[in-house]
Amino acid sequence: MDERAVQCALSALERYHDGPPKHPRSYADLHEHVLALARAGLLVVVDEPINKDAEMHPLVRWQYRGGIAEPDRKAFLFTQPTDSKGRRFDMSVLVAGLAANRDVYRIGFGKPLEEIGQAWVRAIANPIAPRLVADAPCQEVVTTGADLERDGYGLDGLPVPISSPGWDNAPYLSAGHYITKDPDTGVQNVGNYRGQLKAPRRLGMNPSVELRAGIFAHWQKCKARGEPLPCAVVVGCPPVISYASVQKMPEHLDELAVAGALADGPINVVRAKTVDLLVPAEAEIVIEGMINTESLEPEAPFGESHGYVNLQEYNAFMEVTAITRRRHAILTSFISQVTPSESSVIRRVAMEPVYLHHLRSVLGIAGVKRVAMHEPLTSLYAVIAIQCARGTPETEIWRALYGAASLHRFAGKWVIAVDEDIEAENADALLWAMSYRCQPQHDLKVVPHKDPGHGPRGPRDDGESAAVLINATLKGVYAPVALPKREFMERARAIWERLGLPPLTPQPPWHGYDLGHWPAELERQAEMAVRSEYFELGKRLANERRADVPMNTPIKRE
Repeated sequence: MDERAVQCALSALERYHDGPPKHPRSYADLHEHVLALARAGLLVVVDEPINKDAEMHPLVRWQYRGGIAEPDRKAFLFTQPTDSKGRRFDMSVLVAGLAANRDVYRIGFGKPLEEIGQAWVRAIANPIAPRLVADAPCQEVVTTGADLERDGYGLDGLPVPISSPGWDNAPYLSAGHYITKDPDTGVQNVGNYRGQLKAPRRLGMNPSVELRAGIFAHWQKCKARGEPLPCAVVVGCPPVISYASVQKMPEHLDELAVAGALADGPINVVRAKTVDLLVPAEAEIVIEGMINTESLEPEAPFGESHGYVNLQEYNAFMEVTAITRRRHAILTSFISQVTPSESSVIRRVAMEPVYLHHLRSVLGIAGVKRVAMHEPLTSLYAVIAIQCARGTPETEIWRALYGAASLHRFAGKWVIAVDEDIEAENADALLWAMSYRCQPQHDLKVVPHKDPGHGPRGPRDDGESAAVLINATLKGVYAPVALPKREFMERARAIWERLGLPPLTPQPPWHGYDLGHWPAELERQAEMAVRSEYFELGKRLANERRADVPMNTPIKRE
C-alpha cells in the first residue's frame, strides 16, 4: 500500500491511544508497542478490507514460507477486518506483532537482545507481585448477561482469524491467554491455549496439553469438587505479559508476577467483572466465563505448531459471562502452526537461555557454551543441540545430554552434543557432525518413557516416546575441514563483489580450519601448491617411493 495510507493508519493509532497511562507502569501497552514497531519500520499496515476467515493468515504466512529471511519479516496490522459474510468489525487485528522476528520481540520486551536471557533467569527467580487498581482500560466497554446474545456483542463481535483456512473448522484464538486460579492455593496461572469460537457465548478449548501444571490441574480440582472452573481469557495485552504466558514455568509461579519482574515493575491488574480473578488492567479484550467440568464436546480440527492438523477430540468449553474491552481494541493473533512462525520465535528466544542456565548454573556443566533449539518444521521441542567447548570431559557431555532431555517432560526427542565449530542452528552442520564425529554403537543412548508431549501420538505404547542422546563431538584430533582457508575465501569474495554478482550470505562452514591434526610438512606442501610449485613437490615425493607397503597405507608425519 502507499505511504499516504500507512501514515493515515498510523495517525488513527495515535488518535486512538488514550494518552497518559491511568496508572503508573514500567512497561508498554499494546498500542504503544504497535506505534514503536511502526516507527522502527517493522510494521505493515493493511488499511483495506481483508477477509479474516480466508485471507488474513495466508497473507502473513507467506513471509514464513516465501523465502524471506527472519530479519526482513514484519508485523501486520489489519485495520479493516471482514469475514466471508461481509461483516465488518470495529477493531484492528495484529498478526505477527509480538515476534515476527527477534527485533519485534526485542521492542516488545523492552531490553536489548543480549540481555533477554539473563532477564528471564532473574525474573523467574525473583517475581514481582501485581499491583491492584480500581479501574482499568480493559473495562471501558463491558457486556454481560443477555446483551452477549445481541448481534455483534458476544464472541461474534471479535475478528478472530482462521489460522489454517481449508482445515480449521472455525476461527480459533491463537493468542488467548487463559487465566485460572488453583482452588486450593489461590495462585493464578496464565497459559496460552487455542480457543474455538462456537457460539456468541461459548468458547471451545483444549487445556489438557498442560498435564502437570496450570489450567488442566485447576480443571481437575474443580471437577473433583463438582464445580465449574472460573476463567478469564485475555486477547491482546502488554507484550511482556504475552511473553510470560507462553513460557514454561514452575507451577507455584504466577506468570503475571514473572511478567512484572521482566518489566522491572509490577503489572497493573483489576478484578474481573463476573469471575473472581485478576486480569491485566491494560488488556485489550477480556473474555470471562465458567469452564464446564461435567461435560466435554467435540473440538478441532485445528492446525498445530508441530506441523500437522490436530483432528477432532472431546475437549472443554467455557460459557461466557462477560466480555470487557478497550474502546479501540487491537485483537492479537499468533502465526503458529508450521515453524518457523511467530510463536516459535517467542518460545525460542525465551527457552534457549533457560536451558543454558539449567545446564551451566543448576547442573554446573562449565563446558556447555550454547543451547540451540531447532526451529524449522520441528517446532523447537524435538531437536535440541548442545554446543560444548573442545576438551570437555565425556562424562560432562553425557551429563549435559541427560540434563537437557529431562528438563521438560515434553521436550528433547533428539538431543545432540556438538563442538564449538559446529553451527548449532544449522541442521546440515548437525547432520555432518552426527555422520562423521560419532560411532552410533558407542555414542548413542536411548532414554525410554518420554512423554509424547505436543504432537501426533505414535500408534504404539499408547503414544509414549523416548529421547535419543547423541554425542557428536570430536573424540580426538581430526584433519582440517576441507574448504579453502579463510584468506583465500575472503580474497575470492572481494572479487565476487567487484564483479557485481548476487549478494552472499555465508553459510557455516564457509572456510577450512584446523581440527588438531595438520602436520607442518603438509602445511609446507600446501603452501607450495598455492605458489604453483606442485611439480617441484612431485619431484620430492618421487624420492619417497616404497615397495613394501600396501595401497592406502597412511603416511605419519609430525
